[in-house]
Parts: sequence; structure tokens; C-alpha cells
Amino acid sequence: MKFFTTLFLLGMFHISQAQGTDNKTFAWQGHRGSRGLAPENTLPAFLTALSFPKITTLELDVVISADGKVVVSHEPWLNAKICLDAEGNSLNGKKKEEVNLYKMDYKEIKKCDCGSRGNPSFPEQKAIFAYKPLLSDVVNEVKRYAKKANKSMPQFNIEIKSNPSSDGIFTPEVNLFAEIVRKEIKKLKIQDLTSVQSFDPRALRYLHEKEKEWVLAYLVEKVEDVKQQIDFLGFTPAIYSPYFEKVTFATVEQCHKMGMKIIPWTVNDTEQMKKLMLLGVDGIITDYPDRIPGDQ
Repeated sequence: MKFFTTLFLLGMFHISQAQGTDNKTFAWQGHRGSRGLAPENTLPAFLTALSFPKITTLELDVVISADGKVVVSHEPWLNAKICLDAEGNSLNGKKKEEVNLYKMDYKEIKKCDCGSRGNPSFPEQKAIFAYKPLLSDVVNEVKRYAKKANKSMPQFNIEIKSNPSSDGIFTPEVNLFAEIVRKEIKKLKIQDLTSVQSFDPRALRYLHEKEKEWVLAYLVEKVEDVKQQIDFLGFTPAIYSPYFEKVTFATVEQCHKMGMKIIPWTVNDTEQMKKLMLLGVDGIITDYPDRIPGDQ
């Protein structure tokens, strides 16, 4: 009984922190901006996310174009489910290799519409014309928004979409990929506002070697032995970011004992958000900023 009372009190503390007036006490992250409400990883999605006061962080993915630009996109190709080509034609039947962003210059990528079709998996998403922006476009647009709204800048959680099977085909070799992203973050002067996350331990190891002070997040699909996973990574990152359904109180406790924050992905149900807050997580990544508990 004492255990459950302690758990409840700990959870209530975290909920009060998350729902308090200081947004920085809990990291509410808009996944791909606000994928449930606007076309993912586009300027409208990021601005929509920022219209919700509790959002502290914009979560986004990056890939590299043929001309070496850092492009905001989940896949390193045009997703036929949500994108049209530069002429407005459907991509159905096209192979990924035929619409490979790593083989396209950015000026060609920008002509492609990845918003007007909507997304069948997210019926509440507003279908509007939207293109894949550069990381620099996102940062500059957010700066303009913050200045106009007289708000402080949000955080950026940038995912490097590298994978051994994509090296040299859909993305640069991993160290080059991570280095291009590293240089762009520094060029944009957002390193103090940024965490970099990846499922690929190779990318995180490279960045940790180059930038010891950067906030890095290890994305994992399976919550196994957390210590074993971190030992495999080779260093203790600032954030452990698992699939939300695998998170338990023991997971949270172990992360905190190891000096890591725990921020699960991707949580789209309000009641599930509340349960995770009770467990003591340090943040939540969601497609739906409008489903965050409490008044927005």
C-alpha cells in the first residue's frame, strides 16, 4: 500500500509540474510539428503546434538532398501516401528509388506537394498545399513567429534518419550525414535550443564524440534492459526515448537513476498521456497538441 501511495504522490508531483505555468518543467513535443492537425514536417504543422501554449518543443526529422541541403522529411523519399510530384501527379506505383530525395536537388523537392492529399491515417489533418522545407526555413519561420507573438523560442528535437541499409543509397554515409546536420545546427546557432535524436546509435556516437555538451536522445522501439541498451550505445545520453506502450514505473525509475530523462513517443490519447505523467516521465511526444491534458 505504501508503494502505491508513493507512486501516486510522485505522479501527482509530475502532473502538477507538467500542468503548471512554467512550460519548461515538462517537455510537450509536437511530433513532426502537429501531424494530427496539419501536414507533417511542414511549416504549417510547426506553426500550428506553436499555437498551443504547452508545446515546448518541435520534433522533426531530417534527410539530405542531392545538393547537400538539410531537408525536413521523415522518409528520404517522397511518400506516395501523402505526396504528389512536381507536376501534381500521383506517385502511386513509383518505387522509392525513383523518388529518392538524396538523388534530387532541393529546388526540385520544393516543387512537390506533400499536403494537399491529406493523410488517411490522420482524418483530422487539414489538407493544404505544403512542401518539404529546409531546416533553415523552419528555424527562420519559427524565429519570425516568436518575434511577432512576443514569445520565447521553442526547443527543436531533430531526428537523424540514418540506417545502415540506407547508407550511400538514400542518405549519406552515417558520419557524413551526422556531420552535415551538426554543421547546419551550428550555422543556425540553435545548438543551445536543440536536442538530436536517432534510432541509429552510430549517428549518436559520432555526435557525442564531436559535441560532448550536446543534448542527445536515444530512440528505441523495445524497452529491454535499459542499462544494456545504454552500454551498447557506449555513453549515457541526456534522454532515453522509448515507444510509449513499453514504459513502466520501473523504466522511469531506472532512467532517472542513470541520470537520463525519459520522453516516450508517440502518444495520441489524453488518458494515456495522464498515465505516463503519473509514472513520472519527463515529456511526451504527440501528433495532437490539442489533446494535451488541461486547458490549452
